[in-house]
Amino acid sequence: MVQKKSRTLENSRVLITGLTGFVGSHLAEHILKNYPKAKIFGLKRWRSPMDNVAHLLSDERVAFLDGDLLDELSMRLVVAKADADFVFHLAAQSYVPYSYIAPRVTLDVNGAGTVNLLEAIRLHRDTTGKDPYIHVCSSSEVYGQPAPDEVPIRETQPLRPISPYGVSKVTEDLLGLQYWVAYKLRTLRTRMFTHTGPRRGEVFVEAAFAKQVVECEKKLRSVIHVGNLESIRTFADVRDAVDAYCQLVVTCTPGEVYNIGGDRTMSVGQMLDMLIARSKLTRRPKVEVDPALLRPADVTLQIPDCSKFKTETGWKPKYTFEQTLDGMLDYFRRKIG
Repeated sequence: MVQKKSRTLENSRVLITGLTGFVGSHLAEHILKNYPKAKIFGLKRWRSPMDNVAHLLSDERVAFLDGDLLDELSMRLVVAKADADFVFHLAAQSYVPYSYIAPRVTLDVNGAGTVNLLEAIRLHRDTTGKDPYIHVCSSSEVYGQPAPDEVPIRETQPLRPISPYGVSKVTEDLLGLQYWVAYKLRTLRTRMFTHTGPRRGEVFVEAAFAKQVVECEKKLRSVIHVGNLESIRTFADVRDAVDAYCQLVVTCTPGEVYNIGGDRTMSVGQMLDMLIARSKLTRRPKVEVDPALLRPADVTLQIPDCSKFKTETGWKPKYTFEQTLDGMLDYFRRKIG
């Protein structure tokens, strides 16, 4: 049964870490559209690319705050300035392959960075009484590679990460739990499965494929380079993901963890086939495996059980996967020119 919502983002102060990123920019748009009286404070680093949020720079409802998750003092200053009712912690080192190259940086940003943020919120609460709801964005990568009889994956599945990124997200996830148990910070954890859409970073598989398909359309290349096409994933649209995050903070139970994911499951190869079929290409381009795109250890079976979240919120995806793919193709057509 869906719980009655007793809190709202309208007229609230909202802190988003990672506002300039893929999900953060979509979340800000969603909040501004659906809760026009909300005030958004976005954490950014001084060198953060602003492409995703250029259209928000002139919006008086959005304030950009310079800081760094790895600097404890800057987190205290950002939290004090935002004085938020809701916090969405999205900032992270989120690229799995890079975590093999830079495991320490990945653990520092996602682990120590989360500690700095949560400590700043705790100290601000103890000083001012402001007690926000805090979304801690974990990842389906915490589950690692499940056995076939362990899917769909539920929240009770053992955490067996196989990448440094996955380990860092277990750390972040359990820190969210620990700060609820020890200090009663009102954390709500999500383990989001694959989500994509316009503005997705070009290193991620769906966007990498969409960009290459558009380059083939424009005669800029004739070969699409791929990694493991056999990996099975359940896809969601980023716009559905941010809608879920908003429903999470106004409805769900602090201290709990929730799987969130889409409703379209297929192999990465089938996803590529769909992209090509929806493109302007009249002939299928050549597809070649690039060994550099193969991971040392790969999670190849990710199918979520989202019944816990859907039961508490009534949420369900609104965008079809066809709309998601079309949106990515159009995005790269505009970007490539």
